[in-house]
Amino acid sequence: MTEGSEGEKNRTMKRILLIINCLLLAVGTAGGPLVMRLYFLRGGNRVWLSSFLETAGFPFMLLPLAVSYFRRRAAAATAGTAKPSPVSMKPPLLAASVFIGVLTGLDDYLYAYGVARLPVSTSSLIIATQLGFTALFAFLLVRQKFTSYSVNAVVLLTVGAGVLALHSSGDRPPGESVKAYVMGFVMTVIAAALYGFVLPMVELVYKKTKQPITYSLVMEIQFVMCFSATLFCLIGMIINNDFKVIPREAKTFKHGEVNYYVVLVGSAIIWQAFFLGAIGVIFCASSLFSGILIAVLLPVTEVLAVIFYKEKFQAEKGVSLLLSLWGMVSYFYGEIKHEKKMKKKNNSDMEATEMSESGMIEK
Repeated sequence: MTEGSEGEKNRTMKRILLIINCLLLAVGTAGGPLVMRLYFLRGGNRVWLSSFLETAGFPFMLLPLAVSYFRRRAAAATAGTAKPSPVSMKPPLLAASVFIGVLTGLDDYLYAYGVARLPVSTSSLIIATQLGFTALFAFLLVRQKFTSYSVNAVVLLTVGAGVLALHSSGDRPPGESVKAYVMGFVMTVIAAALYGFVLPMVELVYKKTKQPITYSLVMEIQFVMCFSATLFCLIGMIINNDFKVIPREAKTFKHGEVNYYVVLVGSAIIWQAFFLGAIGVIFCASSLFSGILIAVLLPVTEVLAVIFYKEKFQAEKGVSLLLSLWGMVSYFYGEIKHEKKMKKKNNSDMEATEMSESGMIEK
């Protein structure tokens, strides 16, 4: 009875964490591209700086990590056990997190390059193709099981983003060359493929590590990944002489020097919410669910970009948005149906166990 109560408590806690991480992911997915595009639209042009800001908010993770440590320390004092270490990661997990972090840094650069040259509404829908790559790598790396509904969702969301390629040059920003636009398009597709590989890699690390995966450890992994990605982009900034240009760029920023730095800091905070939300959802659910949630939220970004930046909303974007929403409904309908089926199966198993135990008692 106690074990059942404890199990139910853990499941409830995991649901709460899932909701929190979904909200973080929603804020990051919808807000990150908009703030980044604002930087480029109002006079910024440093791609390495933008990619650096995507993970530069990692120091904010120190606060929840500190809270988690002191809670574990208090629990250990109450139980009379040894004090926990402030860092619980072991070397193999640390090495894996650093490797994934470097891949994330590369992905940050590719994505920032695309956002610098494409309207947000276009780049967001191209990024939705990431779901197809996530599904493929999830199958190869973690043997993700698919239902007809999840396959349908992957196809619809991927095709929806692919529709943009049919008339991609129709929303080329004024004054931008065809070559620059095409390069931005290609870089964004590569960024989608790379992050589609990163998400299942994180899930694989969770499965393969010999350490028990707690949410505290998930935050440590996030911290190391973002630190490594930031360091990678920092090297790019140094090589590209970005630090020398930043003061000059701030003075010529269309919204003023103060707002220039507000945009940079805001970008770092919002993107940190995205990355924490993404790996948190993987911890609470799966990499495929994280990928689908990102793809589902991208149309929201597209609509916001049309409202705030007056971007064109051509017919192909409408088709893409419709297919994305259809894919979202398909996936969640399948999940609800699957959950009901599993609940019914668990109830049947419990009834069978109880009947078996009653028969043994009667004997």
